[in-house]
Amino acid sequence: QVQLVESGGGLVQPGGSLRLSCAFSGSIFNIYHMNWYRQAPGKQREWVALITNGQNTKYVDSVKGRFTISRDNTKKTVYLQMNNLKPEDTAVYYCNARYSEADYWGQGTQVTVSS
Repeated sequence: QVQLVESGGGLVQPGGSLRLSCAFSGSIFNIYHMNWYRQAPGKQREWVALITNGQNTKYVDSVKGRFTISRDNTKKTVYLQMNNLKPEDTAVYYCNARYSEADYWGQGTQVTVSS
């Protein structure tokens, strides 16, 4: 059974940076496409970024140029580097692993951007 554990969230001032990590266990990490989603209070969960099992990346328009998704297959970990954070980036950030019919989620980590 796949388990995903996010870390790295916290409180940061506007313009600041955070690096989220998602540790994967329980299966063959390399085959999974990895996503980051986020959910702000009172809003639906929103897809943020994708890194495929072939290292291709995609981003939602609102984070392009500020966020970078990456993966380390030897460490079975996916990262989300978030720079120039804005108050509207405040949300719970979730890691997702997807391959064929398999779809797994982490428990989330809170990111709060506030002065």
